[in-house]
Amino acid sequence: MSRNKGFPPIARKDAKILILGSMPGQKSLEENQYYAHPHNSFWSIMCKLLNAREELNYKQRKQLLIDNKIALWDVLKSCYREGSLDSNIDHDTIEVNDFKAFFKKHKQINTVFFNGGTAEKLFKKYVLKELNKKELEFYRLPSTSPAHAAKTTNQKLLNWKVIIKFI
Repeated sequence: MSRNKGFPPIARKDAKILILGSMPGQKSLEENQYYAHPHNSFWSIMCKLLNAREELNYKQRKQLLIDNKIALWDVLKSCYREGSLDSNIDHDTIEVNDFKAFFKKHKQINTVFFNGGTAEKLFKKYVLKELNKKELEFYRLPSTSPAHAAKTTNQKLLNWKVIIKFI
């Protein structure tokens, strides 16, 4: 089992919202791209919400978020995990990202959306108590992971529409 290392945030300085995942899956780590698994619905949902073509390449997808003042990151900077499932994260090896520095640089963010329950749990357990940012609002959205098959992509899209009123 090797140590998985996450990616830097996608964010412009004046971003308004932050979308947080837990840790990139194996396909994302291999491709060096957020949400690279072809069955993950994140990019499909974002393109629909932001009225963009789904055929955008990764560079264009990142720019789509940046242009709409949406920041994207993960709670974990690194951890040991076999495979891609969040349930396989070895909690004794968790290293979280530096959210104090992130929020200091991105002062306009006051709303955080969690891409699934694990991201929310990890953030609240390992990060929230360290922050002095009291005005943050939090929303948990259904995971876009193909492992979260309880909802269809269209059902997830309906839940994810909430972010539009914050950008």
